[in-house]
Amino acid sequence: MPYFGGMPTKRKVVIIGNGVAGTSTARNLRKYDSDVEITLISAESKYFFSRTALMYVYMGHMKFNNIKPYEDWFWQKNRIDLVFDYVEGVDAAGKKLRMRSSEEIYYDELVIATGSRPRFFGWPGQNLKGVQGLVSLQDLENLEKLSPPPLKGNKDNLRAVIVGGGLIGVEMSEMLQTRGIPVTMLVRDEVFWGSVLTKDEGKKIGAHLREHNVDLRTKVELKEIKGTNGRVSSVITSEGEELPCDILGITTGVTPNIEFLKDTGLEMQRGILVDDTLQSSIESIYAVGDCAQIREPKEGRGGLEAVWYVGRMMGEVLGQRLAGKQSVYLPGPWFNSAKFYDIEYQVYGKVNTRTSEDHIQYFWEGAKNKFITVAYHPETEVFHGINSFGIRLRHEYFNKCLKEKKGVGEVISNIHKANFDPEFYKKWPAKFKADFENDTGIKVPNSLLKKLIS
Repeated sequence: MPYFGGMPTKRKVVIIGNGVAGTSTARNLRKYDSDVEITLISAESKYFFSRTALMYVYMGHMKFNNIKPYEDWFWQKNRIDLVFDYVEGVDAAGKKLRMRSSEEIYYDELVIATGSRPRFFGWPGQNLKGVQGLVSLQDLENLEKLSPPPLKGNKDNLRAVIVGGGLIGVEMSEMLQTRGIPVTMLVRDEVFWGSVLTKDEGKKIGAHLREHNVDLRTKVELKEIKGTNGRVSSVITSEGEELPCDILGITTGVTPNIEFLKDTGLEMQRGILVDDTLQSSIESIYAVGDCAQIREPKEGRGGLEAVWYVGRMMGEVLGQRLAGKQSVYLPGPWFNSAKFYDIEYQVYGKVNTRTSEDHIQYFWEGAKNKFITVAYHPETEVFHGINSFGIRLRHEYFNKCLKEKKGVGEVISNIHKANFDPEFYKKWPAKFKADFENDTGIKVPNSLLKKLIS
C-alpha cells in the first residue's frame, strides 16, 4: 500500500495520453483490477475518440460525437478519472507530474501514451499560419478554420500543397477536395510513397491519384515556405518553381511526442525504449503506442510502429500486466490496411520496395485498380509477404502462412481461402495461380489449380 504524507492510499496508476494506447491500458487494467485508482490525462480532448475517423468529420460523413467509441458516462461508471490538462514535466524520483495548471499529480506507476506529432524539417516559414499536419484534433480544427464551409464552394479560390505522400497525405488530399480546394502533392521519390511501395505499385497509385485530380509531382521537394500577413501564400520547390497555396499540409511522417521527458533519465532513442513487457528503463514507468520503441523487435517488425492496432495491442498487454497478470507484447507478423481514394490497400508480412539476393517480388495485375505483389525468398521459396490493392483478403490466412513459414507455391495454391467472394469477383484466384506458375516457374499444386479453373 503506497503512503503519501503518512496516510495510506490506494495504488494509483496515471496514464498520459487518452488515444487508443492509453485508453486500452486503462480499460484492461480496470477489467482485471476493480480497486486500483486510474487517472487518464489528455490535453488534446477530454474524451477518447477514434483518430482514424477524423477525416470523415471534416468531410461531413460523421459528427465528432459519432467518433467517440464510448458514451461520456462510461468513464465515471468505470471509475477512470479524466484530467484535461497538459503535462509539462515528469519528476521520476518524486513520482509526480508537473502540470500546466500548476497542479502536481502523484503516481505509483506511470504509463506514457503521448502518441506522435507531424515531423517538420526546419523549412524557412514552417511556423506560418496554414502550415500543418493531420494527426491531432487540433489539426482538424485548424484545417476547418482555414477551409471554406461545406457545400458553399471555394469562392476564394483557395489552393493547397501537400508535402509528402503516404497515407496521411492521401487522406488530406481527399478531404480538401471535398471543399473544392485543388491539391498539388510534392513527393521526393521517383514514384508515390517510394519508401514503402514497389516501383510498379507506386506508379499505379500515382496514376490513380492523378485520375482524382491530384497534381502529383514526383522527384520534387519543398525548399522554402513564403507568407503574407503571417499566413502561408506560396512554396518554393527544389526545382525553383513557386506554387501559390493557402494551405500547406505536412505529411512527411510523424515523430514520437516525447520532448517533455528529456530530463527524466529515461533511455530514449527515437522513442522511449521498452522491453516486451512495455517497461521503460525506470521501473515504475511504462510506454505504449506511437511513443514506445521496442528494444529488441521480433523478426519482421520495427521497433517503432505508429499504427492504430499496435497501440491497442500494447495497451491490452500493459493493462493486464499492471493488474498482475502475466502478459507480454507479441505482435505477430506485420499487417496494415488503408485506402487510396477508391483503392483498398492491405499488406501482410514483408514486401520490400526492391528485390535483393534474399527477397524477390512478383507483380500481378488482374484488372484496372486490382493488383498484387507477392514476395518470397528466391532459393528457399519461403513466403515473405503480400501487398494487395483493390482485392480484399483475409488477415487470418496470411497470418497463419507467415507464422508457419510456408512456401510461396503452397500459399498461392490456397489463396482462394483468403478471398472475399461476396464482394469481389470469384475467378481472380485461378487466373493469379496460373499466371504465377507460368511467369515464375514455381509449382502450384495442379489438383487445386485444375479444380479452381474448372
